[in-house]
Amino acid sequence: MFRGFSTLSVDSKGRLAIPSRYRERLSSETGGCLVLTLNPMDRSLWLYPLIEWEFIETKLAELSDFDKQGRRTKQMMRGYAADCQLDAQGRILIPQELRDYAQLKKQAVILGQGNKFEIWDESAWREQRDQWLEQIGDESGEPSDALRSLSL
Repeated sequence: MFRGFSTLSVDSKGRLAIPSRYRERLSSETGGCLVLTLNPMDRSLWLYPLIEWEFIETKLAELSDFDKQGRRTKQMMRGYAADCQLDAQGRILIPQELRDYAQLKKQAVILGQGNKFEIWDESAWREQRDQWLEQIGDESGEPSDALRSLSL
């Protein structure tokens, strides 16, 4: 289970160091094998341990090609999936195409999301986070059934 927030630097070669608190687990459980893909709903990236990605691929395969949203989701997530390996310093190389998509510059944030991480450009994350926080406070929108049933 991955949780938490970290601010990280993206070096000039497009490498990002995974926070040290996750490295040992990723190395021991997956041999450092990860899959990076775009998040089809936001300008961010999703980073999965290979074991989790294989489960996601099974779910994607179940989506019908005759359903436009399902087909587009498969095209985006599979088409941009990139295998990556933790190097000796605990870094991954983010391909240029994915850096461009997420508009990653010098500073990034990584958010643990349970089975995966989200990677955002730091300024884009702060802007999006603030926008979401404003929407949460807006009482004009009704919460979804799933959110209503959530007990915190």
